[in-house]
Amino acid sequence: MPASQSTPNDPAGSPAAQVLVVMGVSGSGKSTVAALVAERLGWIFVDGDSFHTPEHVAKMHAGLALDDEDRAPWLASIAVWIRHRLERGESGVIVCSALRRAYRDVLTGGSRQVRIVYLEGSRDLIAGRLAQRHGHFMAPALLDSQFATLEPPGENEHPVVVGIADDPERIAERVVVRVQATGGAVS
Repeated sequence: MPASQSTPNDPAGSPAAQVLVVMGVSGSGKSTVAALVAERLGWIFVDGDSFHTPEHVAKMHAGLALDDEDRAPWLASIAVWIRHRLERGESGVIVCSALRRAYRDVLTGGSRQVRIVYLEGSRDLIAGRLAQRHGHFMAPALLDSQFATLEPPGENEHPVVVGIADDPERIAERVVVRVQATGGAVS
């Protein structure tokens, strides 16, 4: 059964689902913040990391960055999940690094019902967080490659951009407020 949700109206006047893609480099707090946002909105939550193959997890754990060939089936799987949510009228929040515009284009499929939430932070702040994190498959040494790959979302992507210097609860609250203020979410 879908999570309870309240969504904006589309131009025809019927409820429209939406999906938030919470993006950013490893260590930006995507999973924690996205789970809090989904809880506050009453929407379905999924961590995009669960779509990685065991081979890709092992590669990243070994400190090797995924290339575009590795990412293509992962992004396609997430895009299918997003499309299924929207087709079923279920709003959701999914975590995906989505560091490049091309990756975000795959995920959104050009739909304004898919919104990018960018958790923005400095390399120093995120490096400090990664140094304290244990047991995650993303090796801290990959942070430089993540920042080298990062193409922050442009204004034409209509992103919700939120800084990550505060605690996760405050960050999540800012995301919810921004989503509500810019045309979507609970009333």
